[in-house]
Amino acid sequence: MTKPRIAILHYTVPPVVGGVEAVIQAHAQTFVRAGYPVVIIAGEGDQDALPDGASFLHIPEMDSQNEQIAELTAELEQGTVPQGFESMTSRIRSALASALDPADTVIVHNIFTKHFNLPLTAALFELLDAGRITRCIGWCHDFTWTSPRSGSQVHPGQPWDLLRTQHPQVTYVVVSKSRQEELAGLFACPEEEIRVVYNGVDPGALLSLSAEGAALIDRLELLEQDLVLLMPVRVTQAKNIEYALRVVAALKARGIRPKLVLTGPPDPHDAQSMGYFRSLQDLRRELGVEGEMRFVFESGTDPEEPNFIGLDVVGDLYRVSDLMFMPSHREGFAMPVLEAGLVGIPVVATGVPAAEEIAGADMIRIGEEEEPDRLAERILSWTEDSPVHRMRRRVSQRYTWQAIFRRDIEPLLGGEEA
Repeated sequence: MTKPRIAILHYTVPPVVGGVEAVIQAHAQTFVRAGYPVVIIAGEGDQDALPDGASFLHIPEMDSQNEQIAELTAELEQGTVPQGFESMTSRIRSALASALDPADTVIVHNIFTKHFNLPLTAALFELLDAGRITRCIGWCHDFTWTSPRSGSQVHPGQPWDLLRTQHPQVTYVVVSKSRQEELAGLFACPEEEIRVVYNGVDPGALLSLSAEGAALIDRLELLEQDLVLLMPVRVTQAKNIEYALRVVAALKARGIRPKLVLTGPPDPHDAQSMGYFRSLQDLRRELGVEGEMRFVFESGTDPEEPNFIGLDVVGDLYRVSDLMFMPSHREGFAMPVLEAGLVGIPVVATGVPAAEEIAGADMIRIGEEEEPDRLAERILSWTEDSPVHRMRRRVSQRYTWQAIFRRDIEPLLGGEEA
């Protein structure tokens, strides 16, 4: 099966700095990672600044600052259609017809609603009318006609009216519901004809995740969970892992999606340690939480091979976890309490030295005889009362570029071809 070939169009792309350019960069990277062939076509940009796997095609006349385009725009802003408008439109149309010939889906950023290069807008309308572009997405971030700043630079009639014309062959996308209402008003069409696709965030870049950590987080599907509990400890009986498994089972029984991640390994050369590890695997299966509790030791790219991680990847796991969980029977000090405090995630722990003496009242303390069900209730109460947690989960589940791509963008691109 072959994925559709994607062409992305804008006046400029990276290394040019701008909000739309940043969105194009994120889109291209997400498309490439999902296996889509991508070409980026613009009036200014550089192949080296674009994601690996995306190609760049330069058409100078697409740049709004191109000398000839700037001269035409200056006259258009005064309400005059310049003499060279049609010839420039024809020139751009010819260049785009050749560039877009291999593309299955064309994504056009802002060109349909901004006045910065009206010959380019007109050329795209002509290609659409002629059937040279068959699947087109108009990603509309800004609108000249409704802008208090630039609305005076467009005038009734053609070609300015193209910027408020809904072409029937274009799927229009905006970045918020308020923009949806605004564009629907401009087009005089029902709001539901305008798609809303929010901008997203790249957790790997924002959280400075290592490549190994990001891959592990993806395999464990941590960003999709309702609650991520981190146990940054080794597999030993002192860590009370059985209790942790029962708490996870109680959380699952309450209808949420938890994930407990234990970072440290058993001792693969110690029969007693490996026997304890296997007993935990058995208990996990009995409790029905095989998907909800994962040992990093068993979560490598090859499930048959043990997986060991360094402190840098443990740090990655801290940054995507909701709380640090330490139900230990005993600890010499409990360094994870300090690590969690520095990263800024809550501590749920028994009264081990570092927790009792350093965290004190600033943690969720596990009672000596506390039932797993009771602790699960208290943890859930904390999640419900924490606006930081609620916002973090909302963003990680719904507004990463990967989540937005799967839910909102990929359905617009067209199905795979045989």
